[in-house]
Amino acid sequence: MAQNDKNQNDLGKKYGPDNQPPMGDDPQKKKTRFNVYWIYGIIFVAIVGYNLVRNVSERGIEINQQNFYEILRNGDIDNDLTKSRTKTGVVVIRNKKIVKAFIKKDSVIKKAALYKSFINADEFTALAKSENPQLYFSIVKDETFIKQLEDWLNQNPNIAKISPAYDEDAEWFSIIANILPILLILLVFILMMRKVGGPGGSGGPGGIFNIGKSKATLFDKGTRVNINFNDVAGLDEAKVEVMEIVDFLKNPKKYTALGGKIPKGALLVGPPGTGKTLLAKAVAGEAQVPFFSLSGSDFVEMFVGVGASRVRDLFKQAREKAPCIIFIDEIDAIGRARGKNVMMSNDERENTLNQLLVEMDGFGTDLGIIILAATNRPDVLDTALLRPGRFDRQITIDRPDLVGREAIFKVHLTPIKISQTLDIHKLAEQTPGFAGADIANVCNEAALIAARKNKEAVDMSDFQDAIDRVIGGLEKRNKIISPEEKEIIAYHEAGHAICGWYLEHAYPLLKVTVVPRGSAALGYAQYTPKEQYLYNTDQLMDQICMTLGGRASEDIFFGKISTGASNDLQQITKIAYSMITVYGMNDKIGNISYYDPTQENMFTKPFSEETGKMIDEEVRKLIELAYVRTKELLTEKKGDVEKLAKELLKKEVLFKSDVESLIGKRPFEEKKSLDANPEDAVTEAPEKNEGEGMDAINHPNQM
Repeated sequence: MAQNDKNQNDLGKKYGPDNQPPMGDDPQKKKTRFNVYWIYGIIFVAIVGYNLVRNVSERGIEINQQNFYEILRNGDIDNDLTKSRTKTGVVVIRNKKIVKAFIKKDSVIKKAALYKSFINADEFTALAKSENPQLYFSIVKDETFIKQLEDWLNQNPNIAKISPAYDEDAEWFSIIANILPILLILLVFILMMRKVGGPGGSGGPGGIFNIGKSKATLFDKGTRVNINFNDVAGLDEAKVEVMEIVDFLKNPKKYTALGGKIPKGALLVGPPGTGKTLLAKAVAGEAQVPFFSLSGSDFVEMFVGVGASRVRDLFKQAREKAPCIIFIDEIDAIGRARGKNVMMSNDERENTLNQLLVEMDGFGTDLGIIILAATNRPDVLDTALLRPGRFDRQITIDRPDLVGREAIFKVHLTPIKISQTLDIHKLAEQTPGFAGADIANVCNEAALIAARKNKEAVDMSDFQDAIDRVIGGLEKRNKIISPEEKEIIAYHEAGHAICGWYLEHAYPLLKVTVVPRGSAALGYAQYTPKEQYLYNTDQLMDQICMTLGGRASEDIFFGKISTGASNDLQQITKIAYSMITVYGMNDKIGNISYYDPTQENMFTKPFSEETGKMIDEEVRKLIELAYVRTKELLTEKKGDVEKLAKELLKKEVLFKSDVESLIGKRPFEEKKSLDANPEDAVTEAPEKNEGEGMDAINHPNQM
């Protein structure tokens, strides 16, 4: 029992308090495995070591061939079988390129003068002390040496005949030396195959011999995903949809008793960072059934037929584990519409899609296999993939609204030490258009900024800096800007701010600054857009006028314009063309939309050359009309622009309260407050929280 407790404590230290390994990890795979390849390695090392030792210890002392014949003439070759390893005292070894001669021990002592004539004193001493004296010399070819030896013996008939023998060990070594390169090549090949065979060299899915196997990661009873629905905030409607799928897998009789059928698939659709993959992870953590997770790109391979094979293998594994869930992230990698563009067609990808379509509609509904998929490009998916019977449900995950952002902030602020005075509701108001990933980034940046300032807790000012950091980029106060340029920037930003202040449908100002940020922004004005889904012509025109405020202010106060309005011009051009070509907000062009969401006609325009010229003319007229209106407004409010610009040069950053103290409250906010509370018309209406109830894209006008 004590040993079990010790093991549990060890697991806790290794994996955490829940004693579970990280997602997708298998502790058994971490262990080093001894297999047949280790034996091969040991044999190879032993052969090489034996060869090296033999090189050092068994050669003896080197002489030349003439010295050998002199020893042979004196009868000093030892043919005694008790001492010699062969029947003769001459052995041809080392790949038949070395001849070794065994010498009689007493001959070395008796004929010291002879041996000292061709070896030095140290070598002679070693030879005399040796129990089995050996000499050797090198030859070029063994056949040549044998013939020379025979000729020499014929010329010296008084010398006893002797026939050199071949060392059997040397023969084996010669054979091994010949096949060793082949063995090494095979060993390298095997190791390479094991390397590409999968994690840890196990030859698992993804290897060259398992290339058609599915790459899906299986989360079953042995593994656990530490994310559940409590970690998903701001997606209440989407959670209800997927929770129903999870409940169906857990309690199928509850639905089948009424005649219902399990949905075959659900497609999670939404912009990047809104939480599609997070929601799928929560499903894996809550379902308590096998969960296969993979990406659409995992089916794509350079070899023909691999994608379709992996689809078949995936569904084969799923049938064995049913009931289960398959999650395919970024399904648009294989699910693009077929035949839309011949030039960009891909037969292999289309074959993979065809196999996926067959598998999704090819198994029975009673198997309990559900497909979850995620994409941010539903417009490019094949219609056959989206039909009922394959993906029965499309769950849209939009950017969170005010309430959703507040809930997401609470989730991401849980591990952060925050100040007691932090207003989470105000943070949610100041981040319209932010997705869940953006909010997570803001929280992390705020914690880093507070740590950089050596604070004990993260307060509101840190979050303000973090929001500016995410929207505008890194603050660059050390950027060298001349006084003349700084003055132009101040009047440019003041023009934006004043236009936004006095235009009814412009977004309320939150902050204006002349501090450089990012790589290009020399200053920017930050607004809090309203949460709305429909825009009329007046609202869009006011937005264009506000965006042109910087360029118009430069023209009025300096009599010339600068390059600082490049970002502004991009925004207004996009809005103007959308008004005319997409929304039909032009009398001359009419109620026609040239927007093509599927982009089928990528290389041809959906209108004629004459219509294109007319569109360009109407866009220019619209922008010119807005520019004239903007200049008239700023000329009328010239004093307010100067006040704001001079204060910006002094303080560098102005908030809404600073602008109110300089030029008074925004007139339209006072009007709305009085309309909402007519009984309080005599008294001053209380100030409304800026940005309340707003959820459109938070767009700064950058210099």
